[in-house]
Amino acid sequence: MDLYTLCVWLPSLLLLPLISQFIRNKRGVTRSRPPPSPSRLYIIARMFGSLLHHSLTQLSKKLGPVMLLKLGSVPVLVVSSAEVAREVLKTHDHVFCNRPVLEGFRKHLYNFKDVALSPYGEYWRQMRKICVLELLSAKKVHSFRSVRVQEVENMIKSISLTSSCVVNLDEKLNLFTHTVILRIALGRSYEGKEFESGGNLSELLNGAIGMMGAFSVLSLFPYIGRVIALFTRLQQKLDNNFNELDALLQQVVDEHSDPDRQTGEYEDIVDVLLRLEKEQFGEIRFTKDHIKAILMDMYLAGSSSSSIVLIWTMAELAKNPRVMKKVQEEVRRCVGKKEKVDENDLDHLHYLKMVVKESLRIHPSGSVLIPRECMSHCIINGYDIYPKTWVLINIWAIARDPVSWKNPEEFLPERFIDCPIDYKGKDFEFLPFGAGRRGCPGMSLGVAIIELALANLLYSFNWELPPGISTENFNMEETGVFSLEKKSKLQLVPIKYEWELEEKNFM
Repeated sequence: MDLYTLCVWLPSLLLLPLISQFIRNKRGVTRSRPPPSPSRLYIIARMFGSLLHHSLTQLSKKLGPVMLLKLGSVPVLVVSSAEVAREVLKTHDHVFCNRPVLEGFRKHLYNFKDVALSPYGEYWRQMRKICVLELLSAKKVHSFRSVRVQEVENMIKSISLTSSCVVNLDEKLNLFTHTVILRIALGRSYEGKEFESGGNLSELLNGAIGMMGAFSVLSLFPYIGRVIALFTRLQQKLDNNFNELDALLQQVVDEHSDPDRQTGEYEDIVDVLLRLEKEQFGEIRFTKDHIKAILMDMYLAGSSSSSIVLIWTMAELAKNPRVMKKVQEEVRRCVGKKEKVDENDLDHLHYLKMVVKESLRIHPSGSVLIPRECMSHCIINGYDIYPKTWVLINIWAIARDPVSWKNPEEFLPERFIDCPIDYKGKDFEFLPFGAGRRGCPGMSLGVAIIELALANLLYSFNWELPPGISTENFNMEETGVFSLEKKSKLQLVPIKYEWELEEKNFM
């Protein structure tokens, strides 16, 4: 090659990469920027064997508020800050409003004919409208008032029978919320052998929850998951549970369809859904499977979540006597000499509402929001996120982030004095009920159940720790993968409150 030829071609060769990059940019082809991601080995070593939300939180401190985990065959985006949660749940809510297919729930939700896990689209919009306007409107929640009042009274009477003795509050509160939700949904609790098959609805529902969650996790790992499911007979157990549960729910629907059935004092959820089946609300052709799927949603979303919040709230109050004393004084001052707290009193119990808020902040019933799925490519916090990516919002980490909260590990209801932050989905530092299109439609019902029960527990009894237990060694450990339950049973000593005696002592 002569010198002339070299002088002509060398500059062109040197400019070629720049020209190529320019052409790619013109065509809209840019280099992808994925979120930081730990190795699969790191995930296996660190994330299995400890609590999921703790592992995710520790990992986010190393990698940042946005990270991508490769769990089996699925890429999972984990969000751990309020600002990034705002991007996902507000700015790009239209991109992330789909649900991934959780195989463990498919059968029990009648191929996702429910609301919570049905895919985003016209069907979901119609079902959501039914929930908001017909099932869980403010008027409908108010119509269930008598159920809440009666079951709170039953719980207080039950605890009174063991006054001054150690009481397992887990048992009392789980039974209370379970009964309230079943009465609202089905018209009665169906306790005991009230079914033709002799099946027990409570046992079947509680058994289904654990198996559906386990199967969904295994489905992330197609090969090893199938092997584990085969050896544990999980699929067979899940199928058997569904068949029994379906038969019981069908009996409930048939009883409500009986023209000779006596109507109750309120229209329960089955009544509403059967009415909608006749009226054919919107464009949905309602069937019995739709009804049963929504009933499953009601129980899955409402029963355990309310009891978890109540258990943690009472645990925090037992561990923090100053807060316990202050909230009890407010309740008793407001209620006066009445026998109980009624729902009209709740609007005046401002500190109690702060206690509930603080409990929802530091102990949300779930560590992460129900997974969402990305529907199209978008940019989150500067990173490329692609379709079919699952999204987990770590609300436990967000609610304990020192960037958003002062002394986040401290149980301090006073932080909400003159604080505009609320749990209704507008403030992304605090998301116990989610936000955006997929926010929880049952929030008002859940809060109504929690506040009335808590107020009456605090009014009716003084609460002491069991012998040998102090506020220093009181166990506050968590357990659970997605739901955040208290690891040890909540055991306290209720001392019946007598306002006449308190008044004499004061005088």
